[in-house]
Amino acid sequence: MSPLADPWILRPKPDPRARARLLCFPYAGGGASLFRTWTDGLPPEIELCAVQPPGREARLGERPYARLDPLVAALVPALRGHLGTPFAVFGHSLGALVAFELVRALRRVGLPGPRWLFASAFRAPDLPDLQPPLHRLPEPVFWDELRRLNGTPSEVLDSDELRHLIEPTLRADFAVHETYVYSTGEPLDCPISAFGGDSDREVSADMVDGWRRHTRGDFIKRMLPGDHFFIHSSRALLLEALAADLERLLSRLD
Repeated sequence: MSPLADPWILRPKPDPRARARLLCFPYAGGGASLFRTWTDGLPPEIELCAVQPPGREARLGERPYARLDPLVAALVPALRGHLGTPFAVFGHSLGALVAFELVRALRRVGLPGPRWLFASAFRAPDLPDLQPPLHRLPEPVFWDELRRLNGTPSEVLDSDELRHLIEPTLRADFAVHETYVYSTGEPLDCPISAFGGDSDREVSADMVDGWRRHTRGDFIKRMLPGDHFFIHSSRALLLEALAADLERLLSRLD
């Protein structure tokens, strides 16, 4: 399949000569377009590849995954052809969990692993989820909780039509997170950079710090201004930090 026809990957600026790739995984309800404008903030030698799970944007008509294991099982063969170039992975919130378990799955089947893992706005995966589950809440309460989390655009929250359109995907994404059970495994060999929001009520600084247990390599913790969705409010600072770490990755390829 041509990369341009690959439903799993959006490449805002395809570059076959790139020295490394950054695979980006969206948060619950989000899609690959979240990362479309990131390319200008990253080193030019990095090709950004935004992962597009089923059930959103161009894949809205496809059934979303509601459990993590089958999603990761589908991602491994879908991404196999993109792993020949050195790569790093970034995930925000649910995307961080998906990225982490994907890396462990790649290791299990002997495929290349990332040179860096960027985990954003998600607790260390061995920590329990202390938040009440959302995916089975009755509709009015479900949307009240999403409004409180401050990550869903107001044009969606205020539109019956848009809420009806994306509700199945949101519930499925929350189910992926809320039914996850961590299984003990060896730490990763790649460095981990973990990001948190300094006013995030869902993920504390200590929860972010817990990611250091999951790598044998370097660990960097950064707390940025903002709530759970600092990926938007502190976008420039986040990209600056990513670019700095990716420059370190590139220097190790020399």
